[in-house]
This record gives sequence, structure tokens and C-alpha cells, in this order.
Amino acid sequence: MTDTDLLRQHGLRVTAPRLAVLDALEGHAHLDADGVLQQVRTTLPTVSVQAVYDVLHALADAGLLRRIEPAGHPARYERRTGDNHHHVVCHGCGAVDDVDCAVGHAPCLTPSSTSGFEVETAEVTFWGMCPTCRSAG
Repeated sequence: MTDTDLLRQHGLRVTAPRLAVLDALEGHAHLDADGVLQQVRTTLPTVSVQAVYDVLHALADAGLLRRIEPAGHPARYERRTGDNHHHVVCHGCGAVDDVDCAVGHAPCLTPSSTSGFEVETAEVTFWGMCPTCRSAG
């Protein structure tokens, strides 16, 4: 399915900024808004900062993007949605990578108490040092 079809399927207008944001995140997962803006400006040099923020918000609300917020870091965006994967974040450089749900079915974790909630997903962030930062000392 093309990004144009995907936007229409989710009831969103097809616009150049929306297509550019989706394209930017296709090849660069876990970008923050500034990183998305830099990528988008390679094809749409005059796009405003506000337009990119508005698009990120609309696409995340529609479920086309996933927004993650590692503690102490800016929000990051990715196109991988619809599964219950987790993330690993480097303490050194802030690099982020995906960690697949390795055990069980969603939500992958069973809380000791749900307080009456019906749990649908679990969000886990693993922290450590990436290979590049480890080798740098």
C-alpha cells in the first residue's frame, strides 16, 4: 500500500508535508522532531517547523506513527506500529533501537495488579551503552 493510500484509509488528506514526514521516517526510525524536520527539508525546503509538528501529531493520533519518549530525551517517532515492541536507549549518545517482544503475547508483561484496567500493551525501555559508546571508552 502506498503512503497516499495509507493516509486516505485513515481519513487524512494527502498533503506534501504528510507524505514527506512518512518518507523521512521510512528510512530513519526513531527521529526526534528536529531530525524529521531536517529530513523533510531535503525535499520540501520551505516547510515550517510548525507544519512538521502538526503532521507528526496528526499521524501519531491516526496510528500511523508511534511516539516514544525515553526519559530525559525528546520524543521520537517511528513508523513501526501495531505490535508491542520495546526499545533500548544508549546512556551515552541517546541512540535508540527496537527490541521485539520476546516472551508471550501482548502485552508481553503481566502486571501484579491492573487496578481493574484491561491492559492492552506494555512499554518497556531498556537502558545501556551502545557498541560505539562502549568502544569509545
